Amino acid sequence: MPFNSDTFSSIHILVVGDIMLDRYHWGEVRRISPEGPVPVMHVLEKSEVLGGAGNVAANLAGLGCRTTVIGLIGKDTAGRHIQKMLNEKKIEDHLLSDKSKTTITKTRIMAQGQQLIRLDEEDPEPIGPKLSDRLLSAIEEKLTDYQAVILSDYGKGIFQAPDLCRRIIDLCRKKNLPVLVDPKGTDWERYRNATAVTPNTSELKAVAGITTNIDEKEFEKAAKSIEKRFDLDWLLVTRGAKGMCLFGTDDTFLKIQAVAREVFDVSGAGDTVIATATAALATGFSFPEAAEIANSAAGIVVGKLGTQPVTAAELDAALQLDEKKHRSSGGIHTYNLDGARIMIKSWRSSGEKVVFTNGCFDLLHPGHINLLHQARFFGDRLVIGLNTDSSIKRLKGDLRPILSEQDRAAILNALDCVDLVVLFDDDTPLALIKNLKPDVLVKGEDYKLEEVVGREFVESYGGEVRLAKLLEGYSTTGLANKVLSAGKNIKKQ
Repeated sequence: MPFNSDTFSSIHILVVGDIMLDRYHWGEVRRISPEGPVPVMHVLEKSEVLGGAGNVAANLAGLGCRTTVIGLIGKDTAGRHIQKMLNEKKIEDHLLSDKSKTTITKTRIMAQGQQLIRLDEEDPEPIGPKLSDRLLSAIEEKLTDYQAVILSDYGKGIFQAPDLCRRIIDLCRKKNLPVLVDPKGTDWERYRNATAVTPNTSELKAVAGITTNIDEKEFEKAAKSIEKRFDLDWLLVTRGAKGMCLFGTDDTFLKIQAVAREVFDVSGAGDTVIATATAALATGFSFPEAAEIANSAAGIVVGKLGTQPVTAAELDAALQLDEKKHRSSGGIHTYNLDGARIMIKSWRSSGEKVVFTNGCFDLLHPGHINLLHQARFFGDRLVIGLNTDSSIKRLKGDLRPILSEQDRAAILNALDCVDLVVLFDDDTPLALIKNLKPDVLVKGEDYKLEEVVGREFVESYGGEVRLAKLLEGYSTTGLANKVLSAGKNIKKQ
């Protein structure tokens, strides 16, 4: 079944579980407190996002699903903030509020992109019979409206209530609804007969009673045993850098390789996996297909900082890139034209500004680095159009390039300021610029504005053309001549 950004728009999914408010205080640390040996953070910004079951619901909404969430909040400011954010994301709110409960809140203190400390406000005691019955009634009331149900267990009280989880699973099974569980703790008896459970490796080892390191065969044996012990249709284990493993009742065993991406933050990746897998399953994909799609979604969110959901456009782009990506020997962000267009579409869907510059970049030197850092400053993403070897030969003669296109691309990709490299074979980048339509076009100040290839086209749709200051004393030709001269001196010696 093909996937596009509208694939999940026709389904309605229910999320039940521990909903939270995730607060972030962003800032920078420049000194140690005179009051004690602790860092002093200057707070620059504050933000709030949905956490726990709320993040699962946010992922579903981002994927285009109609989404309903049922859970428990306190009659407090944090609870009202959660309801406001759900409404803004068009997530249907069937939350129960109770004055005896505190809305679960996690406050993360973030400095220079790193988490310094987390402050938790919660009341993790199991809910009583009255609240349990109210939750079950709210679920049962409109169960026929949904195509699948997710139980998001963060161990904060809802599913620690006696039999609530089992009763929900039984209701879903009677209605032939898939019910997937993101587990917590070692008491998996409450998850018996679920369609699928999605633990990480540590959670699986804990429920299997394994406290030491184990090899792959022992891991697979433990997972199969758990899947059979609790009568699960599927067990999907997330394994970080190792990807995922899927185990099924028909002895299905599938290893899914992790998507190679720069990892900034794994917060919420499990929420993304269960949301995407459930949406795909409810749409008609097989479970192995759903797991593959969820794996791509996880690869997207670990590249984001903080708890952030995946979007349909991002997932569409990532899945298309599996088909379109052209990888050089050393640069995993080197794309052909189709792949570059898909990637840029994904960035634009998130409101990011795309900057483009081009060149041969043969024998990278400080002048190049200076230009690229300036270019990156003009927007959110930097795309480099890189001349192919054959293009350079036509422009500069048979002795160039000195480094192959694969080597040049790999070196560029090693720079933090570079987000994407796309090869082009023409003598000028005009056709590439017309295909990619960057927001900002950058060249060095050795050009005049009227000399910049693509200027008129970029300005025709409101884009900018910027000239970057040059670092004097550097050129590839000069560097090549120095290397050649040094080589001749070595031979003489």
